[in-house]
Amino acid sequence: MSKLPADFYLQEDVVSLAKQLLGKRLFTNINGELTGGIITETEAYDGIIDKACHAYGGKNTNRTATMYLAGGVTYVYLCYGIHHLLNVVSGKEGNPQAILIRGIEPTTGIDVMLQRRKMQKLAPRITAGPGALAQALGIDKQINAKFLTADEIWIEQAADVDEGQIVSTTRIGVAYAQEHALWPFRFYIKGNRFVSKPNNG
Repeated sequence: MSKLPADFYLQEDVVSLAKQLLGKRLFTNINGELTGGIITETEAYDGIIDKACHAYGGKNTNRTATMYLAGGVTYVYLCYGIHHLLNVVSGKEGNPQAILIRGIEPTTGIDVMLQRRKMQKLAPRITAGPGALAQALGIDKQINAKFLTADEIWIEQAADVDEGQIVSTTRIGVAYAQEHALWPFRFYIKGNRFVSKPNNG
């Protein structure tokens, strides 16, 4: 399979891109250990106009600076001081859009993922949820601002998921975003086990 080209990430419709990423294959190669799987769940964050986005209102800090880069790099941050979360920066330079990768279905390096997650056998919780998948793939702050066309972390081409198989719903954990918390910017593959809860379809 081939990596998604750099210009794929420059699309400015972050919602469309979040849907397009479903079914694509995400991989990491960290210290020679290859792990990866099929992207099953994403969330779109629409830059300075989105109250749920770290860069809402044009906020540009040491943490959010990566979001202002041109699409095609990673944005990794620490949530609640515990979980690293992986985002794909999208759109043009200066427009801080990003897509949170919330779930993958493991396909490669499952033994390594089990070890990283301190699990004995494969179960959906290994990579269902953004903190879990980052841990399983060995993602931490060292993976921030990495090009998705390089050899440490990348996304490969795959057939598009049919629109009828995509569930659109509200994002998780963004109640602070007031009315924007109701935007249907979370997407997942219907019926897939490797999706964080709630998964009502």
